[in-house]
Amino acid sequence: MAAGLLAANGLAATGAWAKAPAPLVPIALVEDIASTTADVEFMDYVGTGQVIQLAPKDTLVLSYLKSCEHETITGGTVRIGAERSDVQGGKVARTKVRCNGGQMRLASQQANASGASSFRLQSAPIEPVLYAVPPMVQIPRLQANDNRTLVIERIDRPGQRIEVAVAGDLANGAFLDLAKADIKPLTRGGVYRATLGSNKVTFKVDAKAKVAKTGAAKGKANKSKSAKSKTEKLPIVSRLLRFPPG
Repeated sequence: MAAGLLAANGLAATGAWAKAPAPLVPIALVEDIASTTADVEFMDYVGTGQVIQLAPKDTLVLSYLKSCEHETITGGTVRIGAERSDVQGGKVARTKVRCNGGQMRLASQQANASGASSFRLQSAPIEPVLYAVPPMVQIPRLQANDNRTLVIERIDRPGQRIEVAVAGDLANGAFLDLAKADIKPLTRGGVYRATLGSNKVTFKVDAKAKVAKTGAAKGKANKSKSAKSKTEKLPIVSRLLRFPPG
């Protein structure tokens, strides 16, 4: 069964810069975090002006949604910029990855009742393109009577159809990683439609899209770790699939 991860924590501005006001739009995605003190979690969105404080051995992996900048940051004080981070007192390694980049239109919404700020991408003006598969699907807003089966079917030619049951505890804004489901890989160059409840989105898989190994590996534990490692090497921003707002 595939699993989703819900990112709901906000950010606190600390360290070298004064506390900045909550940003209006999400700029980057937290793809990995190894820290017991940083106020961000896996799959959180962060925005311009946010400040993240890392201990010397903490690591943070960010992908910028517009510039497609992929950063691995170790230690220091991190300030989120428009296209890349400003890092003081730490180290940063950067590389460009393939993503929708400037083709995305970003929006923000208020966070939970605790008053913390959380950010979610909500709309895309064009047909999204996946540069890596399987998709990481952001769960859209679902109505009480909506069907909770995610259906992905190829529409440019007859053929592939995938159905994945969405667990009842996955709230709106959670993430469903199809790399953890036992599904047939999507075809490079194919055009697909994803449907969940009343929500629909049409997307294309790039002709040169990278393909992660799917499903849980069988046998010894080291095989399972190998499969997980291979999936994690593909930037999530390259395979992020979102539904437009209803």
